Amino acid sequence: MNKKQARIRRAGQTRARIAEQRANRLVVSRSNCHIYAQIIAPAGDKVLASASTLEAEVRQDLKSGGNKPAAALVGKRIAEKAKALGIGAVAFDRSGYRYHGRVKALADAARESGLKF
Repeated sequence: MNKKQARIRRAGQTRARIAEQRANRLVVSRSNCHIYAQIIAPAGDKVLASASTLEAEVRQDLKSGGNKPAAALVGKRIAEKAKALGIGAVAFDRSGYRYHGRVKALADAARESGLKF
């Protein structure tokens, strides 16, 4: 089993637990150059809100989309969008990524902006 297969296996286990909870989930995805966040409905069929370093408003403020300050900005934006939709609590789906670095920066910024998980 290589690194990618192990990450996908961990992600599947997390998603199975979240599906039992019937909660909106905050999904984080990352690449070397960007980070993405989406809030997905409990049924898993609809994206309620999204934010990423590819958005024009975010790109104006950043030099690079693949670092911790960029992840923190995306976390703040996704929390603001969730609050605008009336979503106060979500389940955090880190997609099998380790909880450190950019993933942790995004989660901490979302919590500081008022999102509970």
